[in-house]
Amino acid sequence: MLTKKQLDLLNFIHKRVQRDGVPPSFDEMKEALDLRSKSGIHRLITALEERGFIRRLAHRARALEIVKLPEALGGEATHGFTPRVIDGEKPDAPQPANAQPVEAVGAMELPVMGRIAAGVPIEAIAHVSHKVAVPGAMISGKGEHYALEVKGDSMIEAGINDGDVVVIRETSTADNGDIVVALVEDQEATLKKFYRRGNAIALEAANPAYETRVLPEDQVKVQGRLVGLIRTY
Repeated sequence: MLTKKQLDLLNFIHKRVQRDGVPPSFDEMKEALDLRSKSGIHRLITALEERGFIRRLAHRARALEIVKLPEALGGEATHGFTPRVIDGEKPDAPQPANAQPVEAVGAMELPVMGRIAAGVPIEAIAHVSHKVAVPGAMISGKGEHYALEVKGDSMIEAGINDGDVVVIRETSTADNGDIVVALVEDQEATLKKFYRRGNAIALEAANPAYETRVLPEDQVKVQGRLVGLIRTY
């Protein structure tokens, strides 16, 4: 499944290739999708390439080739996975082999420490607003755990949506690529991917519409690392 931005970019490239015979430039793509920088286009193209929709051609200007299109753009439907539906209202319905009652999973209650921004940083975490039950298997590693409600869409390509509840393990350290709760200048808390760049810290979104923030390491404090996610439908 493609995100809206990925689909929009693929559609734009496809139409320009049909019209002109060559793909658009990165500047034209950036302008068409109303993005702030070409780095966002690079991330979108990488995602489309990884999913097999486009191919980069070596040693050629504007070296992009459309490999296939999704159904939404007139491509052929792909088959191969057929979901097996279990009717939950029938008491004799078949159950997955490893299914366990909720009680057996060992649910635990964690404090929800307010909201965390997945977008423009908001105020730092302040207080416990309520508690949420999470599966015991989600409580991994040493240290205390807490939960936060996500506000914003900057982590959507990491599968984290506005309104989700994330489970965080308290820690002050992180490895490159970890999704962390970062406290910026002791005032703002945000949920981002963590990367160390020399004496600076890069806080990277999982949405090409948002710029990566690069800050001096003394202005960023890791407050915890993502270990789980809870979504209510």
